[in-house]
Amino acid sequence: MNPSSHSAAPPARVTRVLAVIAAIVMASALAACSLSRPAVAKRTFLLEPSPPPMASVQKLVSVRVGLVSVAAPYRSKAFVYRQDEIKFDADFYSEFFVAPTAMLSEATARALGAANVFRRTIPPGATDAGDYVLDGFASEFYGDLRDAAKPVAAVAITFYLSPANSIVPTVIWSREYRQRIPVAEPTPDAFARALNAGLSAILADLARDLAAAELPK
Repeated sequence: MNPSSHSAAPPARVTRVLAVIAAIVMASALAACSLSRPAVAKRTFLLEPSPPPMASVQKLVSVRVGLVSVAAPYRSKAFVYRQDEIKFDADFYSEFFVAPTAMLSEATARALGAANVFRRTIPPGATDAGDYVLDGFASEFYGDLRDAAKPVAAVAITFYLSPANSIVPTVIWSREYRQRIPVAEPTPDAFARALNAGLSAILADLARDLAAAELPK
């Protein structure tokens, strides 16, 4: 018998089995490492603006709140911070509980209903057309860190009121509202509270101005 025959390479099948075992062991080790790491904890916020003052005179018409669209940089749930003229950062760990468009639209409907500006306020998504439609566009909705010593929450919304039964969309009333609320410290909690204060002020001004507006018969 040739002595060298005992040191021959293992068959290919044995090699494949060993490779599979090694892969399983490595995968198990990686899984154990990932399980030992703490899960990333996100903080979620939902703006709840203060109800505006009641209107002194109610308009005997109904309004349907459409959508308050949000500019593309601030449209996602993540908090956005403006660092300078062209640099913006999204906060992966802090976000709104719902998308800003839905949150702002529903808050607008609640505010007008609470202020009793119209005979009936129809919320977004309802099938009733109403007499008028109120839409909006939020051009600013972020934490402004351009002045590190004086951070602020910036909110800017333009509202548009149109007749609901118009064949060609016609804006009969429009106004832009801006708020810059100082923030004591640049934390997500502080920015969320400041955004809420800014939105509360804007919706109070909106309810007051709509109550005073002369609408066509």
